[in-house]
Amino acid sequence: MTANNDTAHLYDGKTVRSGAPSRQKAAGRVTSSTEIPKDAIPEVHIPSFVESLFGGPLVPKMKFLPAAKNVQNLQFASGGAMVVLAVLTYIVTPQAGTPWFALGNVLGVPAIGTAFHVIIILGSIGTGFWGVFQRDSRFLITSYVLFILISLRFAASAVTFGTDLSLLPDSEGGQKSLLVLYAVFLVMYIELSNGVIRFSMLDTSIRTGEVYVMNEKKVLSRYQASLILTPLIAGTVAFMTLFVNVIIPLFIGIIDKTSAARMEESLELTSVYGVALGTMIVFLIVAGMFAVNLPLRIQQFRENTDD
Repeated sequence: MTANNDTAHLYDGKTVRSGAPSRQKAAGRVTSSTEIPKDAIPEVHIPSFVESLFGGPLVPKMKFLPAAKNVQNLQFASGGAMVVLAVLTYIVTPQAGTPWFALGNVLGVPAIGTAFHVIIILGSIGTGFWGVFQRDSRFLITSYVLFILISLRFAASAVTFGTDLSLLPDSEGGQKSLLVLYAVFLVMYIELSNGVIRFSMLDTSIRTGEVYVMNEKKVLSRYQASLILTPLIAGTVAFMTLFVNVIIPLFIGIIDKTSAARMEESLELTSVYGVALGTMIVFLIVAGMFAVNLPLRIQQFRENTDD
């Protein structure tokens, strides 16, 4: 039995190649492209002129986790201090001597100055609330600038306090006491609102595992103690600056009571010159504290007490 095992006739008219057909098809579909995938291109932030000048953004926007209880307490305290500050600002800072007051007089419409005055106060409140509860430093700085802007006066303007509604007490001591409270709440608002940002950063770092704090309650207790010390220092500085016409005659009275009585009635000590003299005394006291390195000595004393 002979069987024809020749299979050559099966390939008649066909071309046989060594490569697999599937590879050949795949190679035919692949196209050579020099285009870079979009997901491989990193996002590049081109800094602005201000960022280039200062080496980065002045107030970077930060992302935080939901506010912890201590941050919420600081937020409510900061909001309360801001409301009191806004009321005191409206009482003790008149529009007289401000650029918008001058603009209203030039145009013959005094209501323009009043409207600008109220808008600036409302703007400082609105940006402050948004910055505190959204924990956005950019709005907080805007609120600070507006609160400080509304207290600026022309150098040649008259030394007056209060609004046209006569909300200030008649006595000079009562008026200056309100100014001391204004200074205290301005410092406390800035400190508390900054505390919201700082403790939000700390809380976020702890909860995400970026840092490890051994005794977080001790940090909070130290900060709460500083919240008591800060208004005392601010109130003392403001008192020494505004009541210089009372403090100086008090010491002069030990030597000569007649000269002390004349100084109490001196117009210079109750004017801007007296405020400048009180400011100079405060700066001299602060400079003396730093000259003896008092902050370091207090820190060493507190560390020794804790040990």
